[in-house]
Amino acid sequence: MGGIVVFGAGGRAGRAVTAEARRRGVTVTAVVREPARYPDLGAEGVVVVRGDVTDSGSVGGVVGGHVAAVHAVSPFSGPEQGFDSLDPDFFVRASDALLDGLGAAGVGRLVAIGLFANLLGADGRAVMDDAEVFPPEIRPFALAHTAGLRRLGSRGGAGPVDWVMLTPGGGLEEGAARTGRYRLGGERVPEGGSGLSYADLAVAVLDEIEMPTQHRVRVSVTGAR
Repeated sequence: MGGIVVFGAGGRAGRAVTAEARRRGVTVTAVVREPARYPDLGAEGVVVVRGDVTDSGSVGGVVGGHVAAVHAVSPFSGPEQGFDSLDPDFFVRASDALLDGLGAAGVGRLVAIGLFANLLGADGRAVMDDAEVFPPEIRPFALAHTAGLRRLGSRGGAGPVDWVMLTPGGGLEEGAARTGRYRLGGERVPEGGSGLSYADLAVAVLDEIEMPTQHRVRVSVTGAR
């Protein structure tokens, strides 16, 4: 398999995807906004480059010649960051730039990392709409992420880019071991799913690049023990 591009390679999900790709012998172009901030990213089979996931020209300039791209960028690290700097259109602009940039470069597969908050609960409402289980203070970020998902759905239904969004169906366990197992679901919060490690999320991402099973849809991912 040819190389992949990982947007947001400096984050936890991006690092896990990069590590899983290298485990499989897949080369990685690791895209970050400021390469100087990530001196530890460079390794054998990994090239670190500057890029902007919200700019179609930037996307097109780095994805050419690769077989797929991964969108693991998040502009929000948590409530302590506040929302003054949060662009509510960030994920919409990223969806547009990725669809346009990948399409122009002839790269036909996009795997995006989703957000638990916009999975549907048992009552059919999004998790983020239930104030008893979802912190209202981070709802602005959840709304921004959901807008990006909707943009993929509205624009990416018949274009040249075959996309999938893999959404952790519960808590992501930082530092948990790689088992190589996971379970894909649908739009709803999965029942009986176990926690998912970042490493196993990365396994699901690489599997969907190497042997795609999900097309132009968002699905949940949970651990499978």
